[in-house]
Amino acid sequence: MMQTGLARSFGSSIGAMFERLRMRGCLLRLPLAGSRPPRTLRLRKGLSRRPDWRKRRFGGASTHRIITVAIVALAAAFSLPAGAEVLIGAAGPVTGQLAWVGGQMERGAEMAVAEVNEAGGVLGQQVRLITVDDFCDPEQAMAAAQKLVADGVVFVVGHMCSESSIPASKVYEAAGILQISPSSTNPMLTEQGRANVFRVIGRDDAQGTVAGNYLADHWADKKIAILHDRTTYGKGLADETRKQLNQRGVTEAIYEAYDPGKTDYSSEIAALEATDISVLYLGGRYDAAALMLRAAHDRGYALQLVSGDAMSTEEFGLIAGPAAEGTLFTFVPDPRRNPEAALVVEQFRSENFEPEGYTLLSYGAVQVWARAVEKAGSLEPQAVVASLRNNQFETVLGRIDFDDKGDLTTQSWVWYVWRSGAYVPAE
Repeated sequence: MMQTGLARSFGSSIGAMFERLRMRGCLLRLPLAGSRPPRTLRLRKGLSRRPDWRKRRFGGASTHRIITVAIVALAAAFSLPAGAEVLIGAAGPVTGQLAWVGGQMERGAEMAVAEVNEAGGVLGQQVRLITVDDFCDPEQAMAAAQKLVADGVVFVVGHMCSESSIPASKVYEAAGILQISPSSTNPMLTEQGRANVFRVIGRDDAQGTVAGNYLADHWADKKIAILHDRTTYGKGLADETRKQLNQRGVTEAIYEAYDPGKTDYSSEIAALEATDISVLYLGGRYDAAALMLRAAHDRGYALQLVSGDAMSTEEFGLIAGPAAEGTLFTFVPDPRRNPEAALVVEQFRSENFEPEGYTLLSYGAVQVWARAVEKAGSLEPQAVVASLRNNQFETVLGRIDFDDKGDLTTQSWVWYVWRSGAYVPAE
């Protein structure tokens, strides 16, 4: 009787201690003898919870272990500094051929974290950003995601590439970590039904529809080629564009894959020229697109390039040089023009960094997470997910809200053209 009463007297203290540890990112994982270890929190559909330790029935010798665990854990909880950090992650291609867009993600997330901390943090705690490199490679993305889980992050900005975000989302779901991508556009990311996944950019089924209509409206009487790089993003966007083009009654002259990562695409361009292709729609990255344009320019071949959001980086213009002139591509309405972003843009420019491309989308991903946490009054994943689904948020991207899949309720894709070394809205 004395053991049972003592165990019960610790019940409320243990529960409060676990809540405090959970809120500070220090979840205790000490399985007791004869019991099963705590399950990993999962957020799929029903958002099942971790087993409630307060409802377990303990007796006999195990009670002594309960008391020992409780004393040690309570001591750890009360020894934690009052200003314990909240860890979040950012995942993208920090090195390699796509490091330029990874740099946009990193700078955007860093600036947002700095602003959040300057305003007092989240729930009175400072935020620390951990950046990992996934090279836009699926296997590396899984390893990067597992590192962030081990580091104890509660939220991840990323990944940048769809072929990284999709496999990584499974890792984050199993660990109960929220994921908001600033740039992954493949529909599958949110069609998987993972409750922890959101994005602050539109989908390729919408982007491809816009592109297919444009091709049909402007070049129905010309020979159109559609090339893709076999990646989840590149092939997915090319297929959505092709589908809409075909639905408009226009059939492409060429639909083929190319190898990404090459340094010379002269043979591919020669084949297009030999087939008298006037317009090339490219589903792929900016580096290959720029090299193809250079090869066409060197041959004196007037090829019109049309592509997607991956062209929204200064490096495309630097690689292509004068050949970039006139390139058309789809992207979200430029957030740099939003009144809500004016001060942030000014801050970036004061640091000699132009917040183009995905920079402000990454900033906005952190911003919407922080505001969802404040509205929820908790870092508990279930509470933050509910907050994201049930509220609207004022951000540098404008006012945004999410549907049940984690997609933006309002998606907009507009046209840009490269002029004099920069991309500007197409008229």
